[in-house]
Amino acid sequence: MTTLPPLPGLLPLPAQDPRARGIVLDFADMDELVADLVLPDGASMYVMSALETSRELIRHSYYRYEFATVAVTHSLFALEHVLVEKLAMSEPLRILIERAADTGLVTAELAADLDRGRQLRDSLTQGTVTSAALNPAGAIAMVRAVFDAVSLLLRPPSAGVAAAVDTSRAQPEDELARLWEEHRHALYPDSFRGIDVEGVELILLDADVAGLVERELNGGLDDSGIAILWACIADLDKIVTLINSEYCASYFAKLRTMAKLAAARHIPTAT
Repeated sequence: MTTLPPLPGLLPLPAQDPRARGIVLDFADMDELVADLVLPDGASMYVMSALETSRELIRHSYYRYEFATVAVTHSLFALEHVLVEKLAMSEPLRILIERAADTGLVTAELAADLDRGRQLRDSLTQGTVTSAALNPAGAIAMVRAVFDAVSLLLRPPSAGVAAAVDTSRAQPEDELARLWEEHRHALYPDSFRGIDVEGVELILLDADVAGLVERELNGGLDDSGIAILWACIADLDKIVTLINSEYCASYFAKLRTMAKLAAARHIPTAT
């Protein structure tokens, strides 16, 4: 005589969360709802996993309403990971988003959308809202902002930043002044303070070039200054391709462009 319990019958299918009614007709329609949340190319396995999980959480919010809010908070893991890598700094997410906007890595509008997700996450942490704060439609808008931002951040740098510039005397006279003004407002990559590449200390190289360019704009360099500037350009040529942070590499590529424009003013024209 067997004492084993009887085999269970088919398990009941999960039922739609009544709070999600009116968004889609059935679970299959959730696929269309998240169809434009496409995983970005070039993402690490960590980032891909976080984004895919956030997308799946939205889909399954059909059965559990709270999953929609959790999807937003989970997607921020991917965003924070990519921002730390691209900006070469470890700061709270609020500061990372602000820095990304300040440096042009994301638009101000996109940064505002990202910060709304960050504020939601902080409110959950502080207990001022619950995990039922968002419906699936609201969650999709916030998660889409993260997908868009990560795609932008992982996009290869434009050819215009990496390519060597034309340093002929045909450059407009105000180009150097424009680049200098941009450089004055650019943020130095914090995690590269005190770092040297191939024996070149980056922050000192930055200060040297900045001082020389300012002197060039305010009256011109003497022979000694021109010689030092060309030595700085040689160092920039050596280190730019070796920097493993996209933002830092872009920062020093632009510095090299500015230095070459200043030096080009002192190249004799052919006769």
